[in-house]
Amino acid sequence: MMGVAIHDPAVLDPSADRRIRDSIGRQTLLGTLGVTIAEIAAGRVVLDLEYRPDLCQQHGYLHAGAITTLADSACGYAAASLLPADRDVLTVEFKVNLLAPAAGERFRATAEVVRAGRTLTVCSAEVVAWADGGTAAPVALMQATIMAIAPRMPTEMTELSA
Repeated sequence: MMGVAIHDPAVLDPSADRRIRDSIGRQTLLGTLGVTIAEIAAGRVVLDLEYRPDLCQQHGYLHAGAITTLADSACGYAAASLLPADRDVLTVEFKVNLLAPAAGERFRATAEVVRAGRTLTVCSAEVVAWADGGTAAPVALMQATIMAIAPRMPTEMTELSA
């Protein structure tokens, strides 16, 4: 296979782990939603989101936007875990299948790299809802294409937001 070789998922360079954790920490939307890291491994990232009424749609289910953000972020960071330090990621495309209303106390997105390339990486994610008694039910599936890019310098981002 051409492109980046997928490594043993149990092995992740400590500097890559730190880089991903720092990047997640800079994601203000993830902080606003209350997303937490459950697992980071080479080619695999698991993110959690606790139920909050202010993140719900009109029927009391967690909003599809929150579910999609959780899955997209997990996919992006799964792809990033296989990239060298001089690369960052942007989502190019994704498809989400909402399987059931997002009812539960906690939501977990588990993303894995399906195929890693030099420029494009395809990932899949499953989002499950955890309810009372520890029962889990799938609520969404995502397939995403993630692009490797040169990281932007903080001054570039500041200029864009001004």
